Amino acid sequence: MIMKFNKLIPELSVSNINRSRDFYLQLGFEIKYERENNKFIFIELNGSQIMLQENNNNWNTGDLEFPYGRGVNFSIEVKDVSALYDYLMKRKYPLFSELMMNEYVVGGEKYIEKEFLIQDPDGYLLRFTQE
Repeated sequence: MIMKFNKLIPELSVSNINRSRDFYLQLGFEIKYERENNKFIFIELNGSQIMLQENNNNWNTGDLEFPYGRGVNFSIEVKDVSALYDYLMKRKYPLFSELMMNEYVVGGEKYIEKEFLIQDPDGYLLRFTQE
């Protein structure tokens, strides 16, 4: 099978690749490939692709301290945002923001999205959405 790569794929430095792997797999992401020696995994959920690499100081532009990824959130469209939200609530996972409906105007048209936000184990902000 030939791997299809998105034009933009964020690569996140993480403090512990095993903890991050477990977290993202529980959210429904699939490992597309990994390089265990490099502590690297490439994951995907419904076409959203993310690379995770345990911090090795190769790409750092400054000191990494919790929460990582300040100033950015990753919008990830899922098939059933309510089901994912319920799954996390049953496991008492802390939310950054509750499930809500938000209206966005794009090119004069209104879009309504159901969404909520959580932080991953390193503090990266994930916004799960469904139109």
